[in-house]
Amino acid sequence: MLQLNITNEFSRLRAVVLGTAQSNGPTPTIEQSYDPKSAEHIQAGTYPTIEDMILEMEGLAKVFEKYQVKVYRPTQIENYNQIFSRDIGFVVENLFINANILSNRAREIQALQYVIDQIHPQKVITLPQEVHIEGGDVMPHGDYIFVGTYYGDDYSSYITARTNLAAVTALQELFPEKIVKPFNLKKSNTEAHDNALHLDCCFQPIGHGRCIIHKDGFLIQEEYQWLVDFFGPDNCFNIDKDEMYNMNSNIFSISEDVIISEKNFTRLNSWLLEKGYTVEEVEYAEIAKQEGLLRCSTMPLFRD
Repeated sequence: MLQLNITNEFSRLRAVVLGTAQSNGPTPTIEQSYDPKSAEHIQAGTYPTIEDMILEMEGLAKVFEKYQVKVYRPTQIENYNQIFSRDIGFVVENLFINANILSNRAREIQALQYVIDQIHPQKVITLPQEVHIEGGDVMPHGDYIFVGTYYGDDYSSYITARTNLAAVTALQELFPEKIVKPFNLKKSNTEAHDNALHLDCCFQPIGHGRCIIHKDGFLIQEEYQWLVDFFGPDNCFNIDKDEMYNMNSNIFSISEDVIISEKNFTRLNSWLLEKGYTVEEVEYAEIAKQEGLLRCSTMPLFRD
C-alpha cells in the first residue's frame, strides 16, 4: 500500500506525482483555452512547444532525483495536456481527494489510476459533483487548511473560478479537527494580470514561518491582512502584479530549507538566499505561459 502524509507545503518531500508534457497535443484554439494567460500566448503565437515543455519538466525531475524523491508520472494520453497534476487530485493528512475539475480535463485522473490503486480504498475520497475543487486552491498548514475560492453569485460565469463554497463545506466535514480558512480570490476570464487562477497563484507558505504573497490577488483586503498578521509582516515576501503574472508564488518546497524556483525570479531568489534557503533554480518560463508553474505541475503524496 502507498502511504500518504501531507500536513503542510514544506516538510521533507519523499513522494510526488509530476505531470508530463510528452504528448501535449497541438496548440489549442483561443476558444479551447481555460485561462486568460494561455489565450494571450495562443493569440500572440508564443504558446509553448512540446519540446520546450518536456525539457523543462525533465529538468524538474532531475532535481527530485538529486534529493531522492520518489516520482510518479501519469500514464500517457495521446494529444492531451497532462502537465498540471496538482489540479486533478490532492492529499491532506492521509487522504487522497479526487478533485472535481473542468469536464474537458476529466480524463487526466484516469492516467493516475495506477497510483490510486496502490492507496487503501478507504483513503480515496470522491466528492459529490456539486463540489468544485482543484488542488491549486488547497493548502494544508498544520491546524489549518487554507482554501482559495470565489464567493460571488456569478461564480458560474468565470472559467477561472475553480473552487466553490461547497468545497469549503466539504473540507470542513472531512477534517472537523482543522480550521478551514477560505480566501476570496480575484478572477478575470480575459486579463491574466487581474486573475488569481488558484490560491497558489497569489500566495504560498514556505519553511521557517514565511510566505510569498500578492495583495491584489485577494478580493477582500481583510483576508489578505489576516495572512500577513498570521505570518508576521517581516516574514511575508510581497510580490507585485507582474511577479504574480509570472507565477513567483508558484514555487515548490522540497523541505523547510530547499526550494525549487524559476531561474528568472531574480528578486525572489535573492531574498530566499539571503534568508538562508537553498534555491534550486530551474527553467520553467515556457510552462508558465499556461498560468501554472512548479506547484501546479506537482502533487505531493508524502512528506515527513
